[in-house]
Amino acid sequence: METANLTGRTVLVTGAGSGIGRETALLCAARGADLVVCDVDDAGLAEVEAAARARGRSVLARHVDVADREAMRAFSQEVEAQIGAVDLLVNNAGVGLAAGFLDTELEDWDWIVSINILGVVHGCHFFLPPMVARGSGHVVNLASMAGYFANPALVAYSATKFAVLGLSEGLRDELHTAGISVTAICPGIINTPITRNSRARGAADDPAARERFVKLYQRRNYGPERVAVNILKAVERDRGVAPVAPEAWVGYGLKRLSPRLTGWVSRRIAAAAENKE
Repeated sequence: METANLTGRTVLVTGAGSGIGRETALLCAARGADLVVCDVDDAGLAEVEAAARARGRSVLARHVDVADREAMRAFSQEVEAQIGAVDLLVNNAGVGLAAGFLDTELEDWDWIVSINILGVVHGCHFFLPPMVARGSGHVVNLASMAGYFANPALVAYSATKFAVLGLSEGLRDELHTAGISVTAICPGIINTPITRNSRARGAADDPAARERFVKLYQRRNYGPERVAVNILKAVERDRGVAPVAPEAWVGYGLKRLSPRLTGWVSRRIAAAAENKE
């Protein structure tokens, strides 16, 4: 799909109220696309809607929790009735959880799985069929560097992002004859609100630890607007898996070169984040 000029295209972005979702939606609008956007952050969503409309774009914005199956069903029915099949589906909505496995409560698993995995499943389940029926379109699922480079301080988060990556690769193979492409985006260390909004348990559930985490991402200073550019680049190049920041590319290569070394590096990173070294 050509992404330099999206005039006449409709792009759907979940979690569009902030971070990568916000910047992706606004970049698509800047390149001519009409938008379908959703989030539980009403204020952020309203800002995105206003900015896109100021560019003369059509926008359908709704408060939708991607973990809520019936809400997603109703949302998809409204979109299909008003617009039909979207051209680009970006399953971006996600949450973070800083915790090792032994500190993770079962309720935490319910919460993160319902959003990070089932939210993507719901997006694909409800919005893919019209795209398949039309015979064209592209799906982008936001995975993570943690989707192939596991982190012992982010066990549940890593598990959900491994799942998104696996879902995306399987879906890409399934749909390759249906005119639908699928890309898993693995951004890396990106400075977004998720660093402050993530849940934390155990050693991570400490204001000083969170502040170190936030400052690490701020020092890295790789913004979500750069991820948005790379998302559209990956769509245009029809990439199956797309690491974004340099560290995501290094981790991607290292995982394939030496899984044992990858584990050592991952443990060192987790220890540094907790200020154990």
